[in-house]
Amino acid sequence: MSNRSGRLLPILPGLAFCLAAAALSWLGSNVIPGASPLLIAILLGAVLGNVLPMPAIFFQGIAASAKHLLRGGIVLLGLQLPFSAVLGLGPGVLLIVLASVGVTFAATVWFGKLLGIAPSQRLLIASGFSICGAAAVAATESAAGARKTDVATAIGLVVLFGTLMIPAVPFLGELLGLSDRALGIWIGASTHEVAQVVAAGEAVGGTALAVAVTVKLARVLTLAPIIAGITMYQRRTDPRTGASLPPVVPLFILGFVGAMLVRSVSALPPGALELAQLVQTFMLAAAMFALGLGVHLRSLLRVGHRPVLLGLLATGVILAVSLTGTVMVAAPRP
Repeated sequence: MSNRSGRLLPILPGLAFCLAAAALSWLGSNVIPGASPLLIAILLGAVLGNVLPMPAIFFQGIAASAKHLLRGGIVLLGLQLPFSAVLGLGPGVLLIVLASVGVTFAATVWFGKLLGIAPSQRLLIASGFSICGAAAVAATESAAGARKTDVATAIGLVVLFGTLMIPAVPFLGELLGLSDRALGIWIGASTHEVAQVVAAGEAVGGTALAVAVTVKLARVLTLAPIIAGITMYQRRTDPRTGASLPPVVPLFILGFVGAMLVRSVSALPPGALELAQLVQTFMLAAAMFALGLGVHLRSLLRVGHRPVLLGLLATGVILAVSLTGTVMVAAPRP
């Protein structure tokens, strides 16, 4: 018992700090129309991390929040996504999801190689921009053997480009004359973060929001096979021994899939789902705040223009691929 207490005590100050920031972000989302607590949290963390020095007593708790709370939140996210909701999108929309994720991931890795970006960093950027933003970046970190500076750069790029997409995609969709459903598909299939998808969908309306979130969660589902694929690739190319390499499918990814199965095969009471969603929001918001604290503008400026250019190219690819699929599948027939 004393050993466990000795391990927990050092993380409590930083953990409490991150949870307090999550609560503040949640309150802010109720005050600011269209704002998501996850987006507020990561922006708040980025601002504080750049203007205030963090006390050393917070370091361990911040690191634990960025890792463990993030993974716990991803597991609970599975409860929001029954397989029936994914299948209900229809084969055409599922093809858009697969094409958006697959083409963007492959193109980003290829562009990153042409730009001379390190393999681990281009894998992080490819995962974040094709799947689900900062959560995918953090989930890919151990599989790719990435450095903390690479993780911070990828998260910073996701925040930058994903935030720009919140007003841009609805505006472009209106210009193109897309219906609310089609615009929801485009938002969900292209925008980087779940939180950013919610913000963009809410700006359009209820129909677009419901479709956008479901399509986005279908993209999140691809996290499991992609992380497994990256890990298997690393196992073939990494000189380390198998014992020191991460598992092919991390436990939290198995937990995410297991939560989806639970939601799919059993009728959970609405109160339990609402509580799980609230806990998930707080865990992910605390994790986003912790990740935001690691986004340092000076570090981003030092990495040069190539990762920024790669983020721009990745955003362009996923916007183009998802829009093409949306127009083919969801555009009204004459």
